[in-house]
Amino acid sequence: MPLHNATVQEALAALSSDPDRGLTPAEAARRLAKHGKNQLRTARRQSVLMRFLGQFKDFMVLILLISAGVSFWASAMQGDADFLDPIIILSIVIINAVIGTVQELRADRAIDALKKLSSPKARVLRAGKKLTIDSAELVPGDVVLLRTGDLVPADLRLLRSVELMAEESALTGESVPVEKDALAVCPKDAPLAERRNMVFSGTGVSSGAGVGVVESTGMDTAMGHIAGLLEQETAPETPLQKRLAQTGKVLGLGVIIICGVIFALGLLQRVEPLEMFMIAISLGVAAIPEGLTAVVTIVLAMGVKRMAAKRAIIRHMPAVETLGSTQVICSDKTGTLTQNKMTVTAFTGAFGSEPVEGGNAQFCLELCTLCNNCEPDGSGDPTEAAFLRACQSRKSALEESYPRVGEIPFTSKRKLMTTVHKTGNGYRIIAKGAPDVLIARCTQQLRGHGVAPLSGSGKAKLMADNSELAGKGLRVLAAAYRDVERLPGDDREIESGLIFCGLIGMEDPPRREARAAVLECKRAGIIPVMITGDHAGTALAIARRIGIAEENSFAITGPELDRLSEGELAAKIDSCRVFARVSPEHKVKLVKAYQRRGMTVAMTGDGVNDAPALKAADIGCAMGRGGTEVAKSAADMVLTDDNFSTIVSAVREGRGIYRNIRRTVHFLLSCNIGEILVVFAAFLLRAPAPLLAIQLLWVNLVTDSLPALALGVEPISREVMEEPPHKRDESIFSGGMGLSIALEGCLVGALALLAYSAGRAWFDIDPMEPIIGRTMAFAVLSLSQLVHSFNMRSQGSVLELGLFGNGKLNTACIICAFLMVSVIVFPPLSAVFRTAMLTPLQWAVVGGLSLCPLVIVEGEKLLAKAGRRRK
Repeated sequence: MPLHNATVQEALAALSSDPDRGLTPAEAARRLAKHGKNQLRTARRQSVLMRFLGQFKDFMVLILLISAGVSFWASAMQGDADFLDPIIILSIVIINAVIGTVQELRADRAIDALKKLSSPKARVLRAGKKLTIDSAELVPGDVVLLRTGDLVPADLRLLRSVELMAEESALTGESVPVEKDALAVCPKDAPLAERRNMVFSGTGVSSGAGVGVVESTGMDTAMGHIAGLLEQETAPETPLQKRLAQTGKVLGLGVIIICGVIFALGLLQRVEPLEMFMIAISLGVAAIPEGLTAVVTIVLAMGVKRMAAKRAIIRHMPAVETLGSTQVICSDKTGTLTQNKMTVTAFTGAFGSEPVEGGNAQFCLELCTLCNNCEPDGSGDPTEAAFLRACQSRKSALEESYPRVGEIPFTSKRKLMTTVHKTGNGYRIIAKGAPDVLIARCTQQLRGHGVAPLSGSGKAKLMADNSELAGKGLRVLAAAYRDVERLPGDDREIESGLIFCGLIGMEDPPRREARAAVLECKRAGIIPVMITGDHAGTALAIARRIGIAEENSFAITGPELDRLSEGELAAKIDSCRVFARVSPEHKVKLVKAYQRRGMTVAMTGDGVNDAPALKAADIGCAMGRGGTEVAKSAADMVLTDDNFSTIVSAVREGRGIYRNIRRTVHFLLSCNIGEILVVFAAFLLRAPAPLLAIQLLWVNLVTDSLPALALGVEPISREVMEEPPHKRDESIFSGGMGLSIALEGCLVGALALLAYSAGRAWFDIDPMEPIIGRTMAFAVLSLSQLVHSFNMRSQGSVLELGLFGNGKLNTACIICAFLMVSVIVFPPLSAVFRTAMLTPLQWAVVGGLSLCPLVIVEGEKLLAKAGRRRK
């Protein structure tokens, strides 16, 4: 028999517990061994070694490892012990793996630090003694003591309750505290929100006090049930991971084919097989942008670092880029878009709407502050705390002037709370509660500094005012009072003949920055959607104020969602922006409905009820300060300031990172295509190899390292949030980038081949041993790529952007140019790389050809801009 369907005595008997003494230490230890600790099951983390090895699963990385092995074998077979090639390859791969592993460990440590911010404790009875223990040590049958402000440590069947109100929004989505009654016996099939004799793990006591016996712990709790749903959800692969994996496979297979063809051509030209094999392998290493994975990892790591400074902890690095491709943000309302702090925002008295400061409004708020069980520091029921804040926390001073001598407590049946206070001439009776109940008990009305009779038509007008406030999504309470010389003996008589003071409207107000963040999302082509467990009217009112919903918008509730077929829901989500009274299962259903439409979905939230949807979404964003541990564990990103606008910053960062990654891919592939074409074209022309293996690797190392990394940290432009998000199935080469890569690769290759041909024809003594031609091709191939890196900074003219606006790129190019020139002009290095000293004329030819990419691409951009203007 479920304990919410049992009496107090039946519950105690079922758990073999004593309400006055609790369990003995020995019995508690026995039950702990049987049931285990009161903790949610968490996924076992991988060891550092397994994390490190996991970095090598990428297809491009596997190809590089094979290349390194073959290169090592080839060098050994030649007998020259020249292992520079495999060492370079392995170094890049290992550095990349170390960076990825370190970043994952850092993210985990940050999450662990968040968990340690609050160490939950519980006050229990053990052998008749009151003890404070770690909540993980609780067992079924433990008797737990609760008071205002406590976090409920397990699912409890209440034994006693005194004005106990529980804040269950984290579990049920209900933003208003729920009244609890230990003596109630609930139906067997009552949903969680209606089990008035139970309090649940992870919720809070907003006011009152109580005693409960532990019914269930750990994964057996209501919170544990929802945590179990997470195990059924698999986090989807991010768009960036999909694109890079696809790109890596295509490049890897293409390179294998090209290298095979070039190897065959070399054999046909009677090149030494081992030498030709080394050239083919070197070309393969040059063709595969092995720096890409490392650069992407570093770029993401830098983005993660910037996000951490903006109060967002990224648990998985690719999640930053995923935010950049987000098309829908499904956001919880309470605590995410709103402040999760009830606030007095409206007052209506005898003369209609009045400011909430001064006059009758201030008098009315003071009455509500006296008729209030919230602590002076504001801890307790959120609604009552709102009155204290409205009165600038003057509760202690007011109680000194009007000490309380009696109270008729609030119950859900009465919908009314009344307190009695001593005055100099007698007593002041103060009542607050539901407007319809309280207005019926009033015979007079406060008008200015006087009092007037309250007629039937006057009461009707007040109820109309109440409806108007409620229609704005406000929670409305009425307040009344009367002064008497002697107290009536009957409670009903005490609460009659009252003087009506006014209607007070309260709400959980939107965060100040929420509207601006929502509007920026819309400008960026992102659809903001509110998904909440709150009432539809309240949700719609907040959504309209912050710009998620329009005046004529509608809300769909959880029960309505249950009645919609998959096709009907797909049609509704295009026009509906507010979903109210939803369950955890509904949130997952909505996330997946958007995903079926091909959209990249982000889900924000802080409660246990958000966790399954956080994990099912393409990216889950949990609140770090007010969020539950279950939500944080399920999320890809944790916002330490619980601020919705931080998500917008993450979107901007993600878009900037994706742009920079595209720049890097564009640059690396165009350069690598140039390298392939030089060698391939020379073999087709039956010319000697234009570049040696070590020269190919050096060019690749110089251009694939610092310049590519510097492009990856290009400052994010202002207009990045004025473009629509890229689609989740969009190729990384979309928007004509594939064609640009091919054409620019041909340009770089043609310039290097031209330098090779010029050197071979004009300067080399023996055309079959073209040392000058190779040196000039070597220099032009590398230096032209460095110049070409500046073209990548913008799709528009880089001259308009500012040619030297990226300081890191300027530094990178200077360093790489120095390294490149060094292997030509310094004799010891020249001997290693088999280059020749160039004359000023030869350097002039090299310099002129190297600058061509900037001149030609800038000209193409200017022509394209002129064409767009003509259109």
